[in-house]
Amino acid sequence: MSGRETVSVLFMPAIALGAGAALEAGHHLKQHAVTRALLVTDRFLADSGIVDPIADAVRADGIEVVVHAVPTGEPTEASMQEAADAAIAAGVDGVLGVGGGSALDTAKVAALIATHGGPLRDWINAPLGGARVPPGPIMPVIAVPTTSGTGSEVTAVAVLDLKAERVKTGIAHPFLRPRVALCDPALTLGLPAGVTAASGIDALLHAAEAYTSIPYTERPKPASPAQRPNYQGAAPMADVWVERAIELVGRHLRRAVADGSDLEAREGMMLAAMAAGIGFGNAGVHVPHACSYPIAGLKHAWSPPGYPGEAKFVPHGLACAITAPAAFALVEAAVPERCRRAAELLTGQPVAADDHDALARATRQLMADIGCPTTITEVGYTADDIPDLVAGAMLQQRLLACAPLAIGEAELERVFSASL
Repeated sequence: MSGRETVSVLFMPAIALGAGAALEAGHHLKQHAVTRALLVTDRFLADSGIVDPIADAVRADGIEVVVHAVPTGEPTEASMQEAADAAIAAGVDGVLGVGGGSALDTAKVAALIATHGGPLRDWINAPLGGARVPPGPIMPVIAVPTTSGTGSEVTAVAVLDLKAERVKTGIAHPFLRPRVALCDPALTLGLPAGVTAASGIDALLHAAEAYTSIPYTERPKPASPAQRPNYQGAAPMADVWVERAIELVGRHLRRAVADGSDLEAREGMMLAAMAAGIGFGNAGVHVPHACSYPIAGLKHAWSPPGYPGEAKFVPHGLACAITAPAAFALVEAAVPERCRRAAELLTGQPVAADDHDALARATRQLMADIGCPTTITEVGYTADDIPDLVAGAMLQQRLLACAPLAIGEAELERVFSASL
């Protein structure tokens, strides 16, 4: 077949939203015939007591639970392989992820390898990995997010840090999408302001990048439905979710950062993260996310406020946000109406037709209001690092292909330079 795409597809898991949803995990595992589950979380959550009631509720439903705690922080090739090995050794037939995006992404990978074998590097996206395609579905994954931002509970993507290459990359396939997402805003009450800000700005970037990505009708028509890409480009069904997500972030993120006990703001942000995840999980993300991988992977010189321990890293949401204003200024020429509409949704104010900087300006203002770093200099980079940052971003061709205009080294250098 030739010509342009005419069909868009929307995939999502079953979703439960509301205080107490996490305690229903056993019911959903039983619905998917799981008898023995690996509960993947991180060490901080495992020690905090948040996970215990969820594990107890699952056991009360007659399901055996084996807890595997990954290191707190960004997942690595080693930590994901360890989780997969734990799933195989435990003989589980399902995986329950409880945590932020790191734990949920690790849960997906553990289920993938426990079902179809490894090693992990075989599954990683090209050119860094073998880009192996799963031959069939993976064992059921139930996802319980404890932050509001990554949208991992509804997406078919897992992101990890490749320390040898000093870059982040991922695994993407529809079979990675969890069967059920249990979105319990009560789990996010009291989340530190810095963590709330970093995860919440990630939700905004997912939605805004999906909304300003290449229209699906401008992409080549695949030879068969099976060859349709995971990220299809901006499309009407995805727009429904991301427009609402942008509006919810504008309404609730500042409140959630200011008051960790504001349940209404927490539920609004959890809905925003989930809606943005559905949108970008089908439409895709582009320049800010491509730039985020080398920002997160090349240097570990900054300690993010609000995160446990003394680890030095740039949380994923912040790594995306730092270049977002410059990236939106770049793509505005290709999708001006969408940039203006996204700015209107985020601010709740009309944008004039001749305002060509509205989305970049609104994003920068929100970042400043919630205490995010707004330059790459603040997290340890200088102008001397730009060639390496550009090279790292150029590896993310799967994401750059979603931009509404052609992105090469010159465009990326412009974005990074404007973000110093």
